[in-house]
Amino acid sequence: MTMTATSSQPVSRGWNIAIWLGQIALAALYLMAAYMKGMMPIADLAAMGLLWAEGAPVWLVRGIALLEFLGAVGVILPAATRILPQLTVLAAWGLLAIQALAIPFHMIRGEFEPLPFNLIYVALAVFVLWGRTRKAPIAPRA
Repeated sequence: MTMTATSSQPVSRGWNIAIWLGQIALAALYLMAAYMKGMMPIADLAAMGLLWAEGAPVWLVRGIALLEFLGAVGVILPAATRILPQLTVLAAWGLLAIQALAIPFHMIRGEFEPLPFNLIYVALAVFVLWGRTRKAPIAPRA
């Protein structure tokens, strides 16, 4: 058992592992999305089903990719190094904000196919937020 950063109550190793797995899954999904939006030609993205990318300015697609990449790194690196670990929580908030914009955007366009995936991203981000703020915060290096 480990101690949380904010209390003297022990946190089970299982919870800590589960939250780390959530962080890794969230980062992996966003790294994959960032790679696709950041490196692939727009026409290829549209052919894969990201129809919105074809009508969007290239700078917007690439900008979203950059934000997704930074969020994915931010969900892992600060917690892993214990250098400013509160940035992990902020990164999870940022990734949640991306979904708060993406979900209504897809709904307005009548694109309901990606919504189950968006909800997976939301669930993982909320789990990481809860886990790293309430259940098993990570203490900064001493």
